[in-house]
Amino acid sequence: MSHKRWIVADADKEKASLLSEKLNIDPFIAFLLVSRGIDDELSASDFINSGCTFTSPYSLKDMDKAVSRINEALEKDEKICIYGDYDCDGVTSTALLYTFFESIGADVIYFIPNRLTDGYGMNMSAIDKIKEQGTDLIITVDNGISAIDEAEYIYSLGMELVVTDHHQIGDALPRACAVVNPHREDNDIKFREFAGVGVAFKLACALYDGDVSEMLEQYADLVAIGTIGDVVPLKSENRAFVKYGLELINNDSRIGIAALRQAAGNSEDDISSVDVAFQLCPRINAAGRMDHASKAVELLISDDYEDARFKAEQLNLENNHRHEVESNILDDIKQRIADYPELVENRVIVIAGENYHHGVIGIVASHIVSAYGKPAIIIGMDEDGKCTGSARSVDGFNIFDAISSCSDLLTHFGGHPLAAGLGIVKENIDAFRECINDYAVRKYEVMPACSLRLDCKLSPFYLNTDLVDNLSSLEPYGADNAQPVFGLFNVTLVSVTPIGEGKHIRLEVQKKGKNFKIVKFKTTVDEFPYKAGDSIDVAIKVSKNYFKGRYYLSIRAEDIRPNGIDDDQYFKEKNELELFKLGHNGDVSLYPNRDICGDIYRFLKQNKGWQYSFDDLYFAVKQSVTYGQLFFALEAFCEAGLISRDGEKVILNQTEGKVSLNETNIMKTLKGRLKID
Repeated sequence: MSHKRWIVADADKEKASLLSEKLNIDPFIAFLLVSRGIDDELSASDFINSGCTFTSPYSLKDMDKAVSRINEALEKDEKICIYGDYDCDGVTSTALLYTFFESIGADVIYFIPNRLTDGYGMNMSAIDKIKEQGTDLIITVDNGISAIDEAEYIYSLGMELVVTDHHQIGDALPRACAVVNPHREDNDIKFREFAGVGVAFKLACALYDGDVSEMLEQYADLVAIGTIGDVVPLKSENRAFVKYGLELINNDSRIGIAALRQAAGNSEDDISSVDVAFQLCPRINAAGRMDHASKAVELLISDDYEDARFKAEQLNLENNHRHEVESNILDDIKQRIADYPELVENRVIVIAGENYHHGVIGIVASHIVSAYGKPAIIIGMDEDGKCTGSARSVDGFNIFDAISSCSDLLTHFGGHPLAAGLGIVKENIDAFRECINDYAVRKYEVMPACSLRLDCKLSPFYLNTDLVDNLSSLEPYGADNAQPVFGLFNVTLVSVTPIGEGKHIRLEVQKKGKNFKIVKFKTTVDEFPYKAGDSIDVAIKVSKNYFKGRYYLSIRAEDIRPNGIDDDQYFKEKNELELFKLGHNGDVSLYPNRDICGDIYRFLKQNKGWQYSFDDLYFAVKQSVTYGQLFFALEAFCEAGLISRDGEKVILNQTEGKVSLNETNIMKTLKGRLKID
């Protein structure tokens, strides 16, 4: 895994103490609130109590026009089509409006594009199909704001359009009876970060013209799932939506969601926002990734429990299939990296593979970003030469701008600073890889580093179920209100045990006489670079598990590293090496002299090579070895035949006689550039 900079949050302790007294809340919770910028009595009280005044739906520009045109359609018994999207937000938006319109007797159908054949948003072929069904009015949810040409086509066929969307607005609005989007500058609202399902809910409220609380009782569960799934900030109305929605979900108020919970194996305990994010949303998304999102809509609108159970199991199977396909692609990528290590030496990782499933390449790209700490673009190449790519990035590197700089090599592209998609022909992939990395070198002298925010350092004596109970006042967790991460520093590793058929590990650690167990997911024993007796730091999240009538503390590792790491030194040395490789001047701190090479080689012999990452090796060897020295020493060892490399794995070779590292080309070149005699 890529090494992250750990940033321990700070807070004004006097403010926290004052807040604790005024609101009569736990001092630790007050400290966490202040560290997150919630530092006055009113905002803290609203946050803890999820207090929120819901703005009128008519504060959104064009809402009155949308209501007027839809009411006209209802009065004339016109056919309405809800045009949705295939992700969790689009699915819940579609289910919400479809259910609402059915409840008021509308003649309503819905359409969701196929991810693989239709792509995102509106398209002419879909509009033709909708027209053939006798549709008079199309209402978009979670899409439509960029459908300029498609909107004109809708009107040319004699239909009309109402757009509800939450994506950023371009230079022009599509032709429509109404365009409802919280990002319109002429909206009379302060909070704009709704998911598509939040905008759809606002439309339903405006049409109902009733008490918002009554509408929440009907639809807050769908709004909560879509809001969590789209990773919009859980602030203001979004936070209230999710809190109300979780209550409905835990009361099994909607048959389809209850069936999905059962299929996910979480039908007894109360479900949290984290559970929704990791159990329900992936299963809803799996329908659109692996088959067709209409399966998920059918589940959410089902009113028959046996039917819902069957549909939920289908989504569960789709999710299992998604896991399998994702795993196969990752295995293939690992092999490609082992064969061609230069793929991950680039600033932006671009990897293309035959028939990589377009529905999962975005997830795979996220895994690669996490593993290497660099922006990653995964491209699936089809048999006809057409290719689809999905990009993910790190904070501070705008992947959309980077892709835009190579637009002449692409058939289409779109996205955001941290995630984007693109189309490209096979013949242009190598040129695209070169182009986007040239852009990264020009625009980013030093690439942004991945970081992990820790809420605070924590003593192991505070690790108990009471801590989890106290933290519950911060829920629901989500974007801009992340589940707290705590740092356990200088703990001793006691043992490592494989769990989950060897796919995960359980660590037993000790500090100050207290032993506790920590689970590290998606890491095998063979991939774990630490052994019993090592002193490590662990970034953790805590929760509770219910088993045989009791609640037990559950501790999950978010990141693990050796104790005593100097992040500033690490990133300084790594950046110096990167700049030197780009042609900048360097100094003697990059040069591994005879003694340093000897220390590194002896370490490798003692450990019979190295099977973990380069960064793990850097932290494991003597502290006097710099990042650059280790890099060039290994390069020289390779050239001299002392070692072989399999990806980042170091394999010792059998050699006869002495080897002169100074005679290798890498050392001669290095000494020449550094002007070392």
